[in-house]
Amino acid sequence: MSVVTRFAPSPTGYLHVGNLRTALFNHLIARKAGGSFILRLDDTDPERSRESYADAIREDLEWLGLTWDREERQSARLDRYAEAADRLRAAGRFYECFESPTELDLKRKKQLNMGRPPVYDRAALELSDAERERLRGERGGYWRFLLDRERIEWQDGILGALSIDAASLSDPVLIRADGQVLYTLASVVDDIEMGVTHVVRGSDHVTNTATQVQIMQALGATAPEFAHHSLLTGALGEGLSKRLGTLSLRDLRAQGIAPEALLSLMARLGSNQPVALRASLDEIAEGFDLAQFGAAPTRFDAADLIPLTRAHVQGLPVAAVRPAIEALGVPPEDAEAFWTVARENIDTLGDLGGWWALCRDGAEPEIAPEDAEFVAEALRLLPPPPYGPTAWADWTGAVRAATGRKGKALFMPLRKALTGQGHGPDMAALMPLLRRVRALG
Repeated sequence: MSVVTRFAPSPTGYLHVGNLRTALFNHLIARKAGGSFILRLDDTDPERSRESYADAIREDLEWLGLTWDREERQSARLDRYAEAADRLRAAGRFYECFESPTELDLKRKKQLNMGRPPVYDRAALELSDAERERLRGERGGYWRFLLDRERIEWQDGILGALSIDAASLSDPVLIRADGQVLYTLASVVDDIEMGVTHVVRGSDHVTNTATQVQIMQALGATAPEFAHHSLLTGALGEGLSKRLGTLSLRDLRAQGIAPEALLSLMARLGSNQPVALRASLDEIAEGFDLAQFGAAPTRFDAADLIPLTRAHVQGLPVAAVRPAIEALGVPPEDAEAFWTVARENIDTLGDLGGWWALCRDGAEPEIAPEDAEFVAEALRLLPPPPYGPTAWADWTGAVRAATGRKGKALFMPLRKALTGQGHGPDMAALMPLLRRVRALG
């Protein structure tokens, strides 16, 4: 059996780290098995779906290297959902309802007050044909799937053996009163007709899975293998639901986070394997196994992406970063020297701009009051740029001879006078790149 997985985002917003977890897991399963990975846009909501979001989804996945074998759009498959609905009606598993949201809310409150679970009471099944006709004239009807009230069981790829009593669930609404097909039905029909064999998604979909298993059976199909990964929380265990908008993939990309860092973290987070930087998706896929993941909420801290990005960036050869360096205005002949100087002092490639600005424009000197006289004397011994490869050694040697200072008391004030910082690259390597020294006036 060929493995087929899918990622089915709604083009109603930008992808965030929670979406990425689902996309990555499904992609890795297909990649490891030599199967197919489908990008399926859940765009059946015409009011909220935007082509700009669909474009952004593709852009994010391409940035991460999560390529897909084919793309499907649910908006192009409405006839298939209508045909499936007709089959469910013919089988007696689809029935029309007319309660308003307010009426349903009152029913739920009454059931809760009586200590009963807030499950739809199937009152619509008791309507006569005449009553249905009358209600259709007053309001649009919506359609529910009639669940068999029995236990629904499956072996989950992460959570293990699961069993849900369908009697504890409301019959799911599959088509709204305005005719819009909802996710539950569209997803089932697509998974059946596209031959999806494995579905990995968040644990908040467990109940959806239970109902979808029955719908698939009613349509004469066998359910795929399901796995439900844990949901992400913040670093302190707080819910991420309100913060996911600030953790969009496009925002992380703008912050300079390396895709390799993001993929390496998300492919191990919540598993019993340590997080380690991997250079490619092939390396990540090699050690990926759903059985390594647990059910407990998974803590995500965006700060963990910084050291992984730093490790990735600092390991890049100059050829990989030359375009970025030369885009800053660094002369081609200085690109390699500049990369050697800057690479150990950056977290992201975006940090290169600050170091080139220092080389090009100089830095505001930082001079402690007790060092002012010493620095003034030292600067009198410093010629203007350009500087040769021995400039730092020559200058500090001359300053040592003139002032008697040595060690940190000699080198630190001079570093701060030239760079405005108490840390940074080797000054012997940095100095030949300086085009200007502001401390010289």
